[in-house]
Amino acid sequence: MTQLTGQPTTDDDVVHLTVPADGGYLGVLRTATAGLAARLQFALDEIEDLRIAVDEACAMLLAIATRDAELDCRFAVTDDALTVEVTVPTVRGATLPAESSFAWKVLTALTTSASASAADDRATISLLTRRASGY
Repeated sequence: MTQLTGQPTTDDDVVHLTVPADGGYLGVLRTATAGLAARLQFALDEIEDLRIAVDEACAMLLAIATRDAELDCRFAVTDDALTVEVTVPTVRGATLPAESSFAWKVLTALTTSASASAADDRATISLLTRRASGY
């Protein structure tokens, strides 16, 4: 398997979390994000930026999620990067905010790259953050 980083990962390098699509559970995902980024020896400001980005991505998805949905979050760890993919079932006809929106500006400012896709009544936001060199 190859991630957005272009580096291979194994199943040992992937963490899956599923939580109810409710803002009250986003703290679980933020904590997991921080823990995995710390494991990669990200700087404290990089960890906080990634936590904020994951929170923003989840908020975007919660706005279009079906009732009683679950957020599926996949964390892929490589030597110098963390990829976070959050997926949720969406209401019919739902659309994600435009890439020119403030929410997307936040995501792209806080991560190395961000992308989104929507198909078959599911939406996914993918975030890639590379550790700054010199660590």
